[in-house]
Amino acid sequence: MSQQTEDILQQFKDCIPLLEVLTDVNRQAMIMLLAQNKSGLNVNTIAGHINLSRPAVSHHLKVLKQSGFIKPEKKGVENYYVLTVRKPLEQLKSLITAVEDECDGLSD
Repeated sequence: MSQQTEDILQQFKDCIPLLEVLTDVNRQAMIMLLAQNKSGLNVNTIAGHINLSRPAVSHHLKVLKQSGFIKPEKKGVENYYVLTVRKPLEQLKSLITAVEDECDGLSD
């Protein structure tokens, strides 16, 4: 196996947690909701839009935060969550580009 192939396989492994985060429809909805509200939203507001309990929303926010998709910003006594998708999206784009480059020239 070539070093390039090994590197791509490692990129796949590195992206597994990001892909797992994105497979949940509630987290997808939260990402899209936060994308529409650039200044961020608190847990209660998100729970009202997503129709999940506050604890369920908090759990999903924790997963999104751990994966680098969002970050909390303190405003008064509450945390507001904002998108910070640049790093995880760059990681996914890098994987896609590497696979495209490796497969370039293969017939469809």
